[in-house]
Parts: sequence; C-alpha cells; structure tokens
Amino acid sequence: MNGFCPLCCFFGTGYFSLQGVVYGPSKLPSALIDRPFPEFALPSLYEPERVLTHEDVKGEIALLNVWATWCPTCKEEHEQLNKIGLEEGIPIYGLNYKDDPELARDWLQRYKDPYSKVIVDREGRLGLDLGVYGAPETYILDSSGVIRYRHVGEVDEKAWQHLKGLMDAIAAEEEA
Repeated sequence: MNGFCPLCCFFGTGYFSLQGVVYGPSKLPSALIDRPFPEFALPSLYEPERVLTHEDVKGEIALLNVWATWCPTCKEEHEQLNKIGLEEGIPIYGLNYKDDPELARDWLQRYKDPYSKVIVDREGRLGLDLGVYGAPETYILDSSGVIRYRHVGEVDEKAWQHLKGLMDAIAAEEEA
C-alpha cells in the first residue's frame, strides 16, 4: 500500500503531461465548457466606478479575450482582434488580466480598442475562476452567457476562421 500513492501520482502527472503533448496548449480541455460564465463583480476599464458582472457578458454571441499589456503575444494578436471587432463588428469583451489599468488604457489608445467592454481583473480572480493558464486566451460565449469554447494562445487568421465557424454554428443553433 505504501507504493500505491506515489505510483498514482506518477501516472496522474504523466496523464496530464501527455494531454499537453497530444492536444497542444491551444486544445487544453476546460471544465467550464457548456457552463455559465462565472459570477463576478469587477470594474470597467474606462469607468472604474462602474461594476461589471456576468450579466454584462450576456445577450449576444461574443468572444471574451484575456489580455494584458505585459503579454507579447497579446500585442501580436491585437491587429487580428481589431479586424474582428472593429471591421467585422463581432462583439469582443476584454478581460484585462493582472495588469495596471492605466497602462491598459494607454495601450488601447495606442493600438486601437476592439473591445465593446473591458473588465479589469487586476488580482486575477476571474481568470482563476475561468482556469486561465496565461494570456492570451479567448472564449466563445453564447447569447445566454454560456462558455461554448476556449482557445489558448494567439488568435491569428487561422484561429479566427475556426472560431468564426464555431460562432456561426452557435448562431444557427440558437435560431433553430
């Protein structure tokens, strides 16, 4: 019996390591898929006195993008997010993760703001509730605020085409 516990730990660690190798970091499973967005009460980036809640991410099929000014990959994907949000008109909610709100406002002024709302998660609590590994991560939310998909890593053109297809399928499902 003494060797059983370490053996279980060894195989458990191996299983989760293999998941990362087989699926890659962008396909790590999320326990929140098909569950409501976690409840939260956090400030808006542009109106710090305004408290945003999970009710603010309902009502439309949208992306929720976890980003930060300290994240180099977030800067790389930002041009694509501008195309999605500003040119294609797709709603994107921003979750500014473990960042300084003043730096975030300056950053969005410099590089354009594709977000319809930006939630400030300075302490990272909402990110923890979402199971965020790090920025960037992007979630698809249906109109009821249910998490339907999670993408870990940069949203480039290829990733966007995949996300767009999923969003179109969710829209068709909601219309049926």
